Amino acid sequence: MVINKQVIGVDLDNTIISYDRRLFSTAVEKGFLEKDVLCPDNQNKKNIRDTIRLLDDGEVKWQRLQALIYGSLIDHAELIEGVGDFFHKCREKEITTFIVSHKTRFSNFESDGTDLRKAALGWMEKNAFFEEAGLGIKKESVYFESTREEKIERIKALGCTHFIDDLIETFQEKSFPGNIEKILYSQGAASKAGGDKNKVNNAIRTFASWKGINGFFFG
Repeated sequence: MVINKQVIGVDLDNTIISYDRRLFSTAVEKGFLEKDVLCPDNQNKKNIRDTIRLLDDGEVKWQRLQALIYGSLIDHAELIEGVGDFFHKCREKEITTFIVSHKTRFSNFESDGTDLRKAALGWMEKNAFFEEAGLGIKKESVYFESTREEKIERIKALGCTHFIDDLIETFQEKSFPGNIEKILYSQGAASKAGGDKNKVNNAIRTFASWKGINGFFFG
C-alpha cells in the first residue's frame, strides 16, 4: 500500500474512458477493417490500432478513427470499470487527483469541426464527473495539453507523485521525471485475482485492471 502524501495524475482517453465498443464497429463502417478480422475478445483499442497501422496510410486512418471516436461519437464511450471506485477512495482519503490529457482542440484528420476538448468535458458532465454525488472531481483539475511534451510539463508542474496512463510511450519520454511513480494501465497485462503488480524496464508498474490499481493504492 502507498502511504506517503500523494498527488495522483491520471490520463483520460483509454485510461478512464473506454471507446472499445464503438471503435471496432466504426473502423468497419469506414472500410478500414473487415468485420471478421478480429474476434470479439480481441476488439480492444490496442489490437484495433495495431491492425489498422499495418494498412496503407494506416497511421492516417487510425488518427481519423480516433478523431471520430473522441469527437462526434464520444457519447458511445464508457467509464472503465473500477475508475469510479478509485476517485471515490481518493476523495475519502483526501488524496489530490488531476486528470491530464494529451488532446488537441481540433483534429487535423477529420473536418467536422468538433471541439475535442469540449466533447470530452461534455461527456464527463453527462457522466457526473463533477457532481458531489458522482465522482466529485473539480473541473479545474482537468487539463488538456496539445503535445505529449506539454502534458509531461503539466504533470511536473502539478507536483504529481504518481501518474497513471495507458501509453507506455508517455513514460519512455526522456523528459518524464524519474521521481514520479509510473503506473501503466494495460488490458493486455497478465493479472492476478487481487490485483497484478509487475515491473517493466525496472521503472514502470503495470496493471491489467483498475481493480489492480485500486489494490496497489488502497490495499
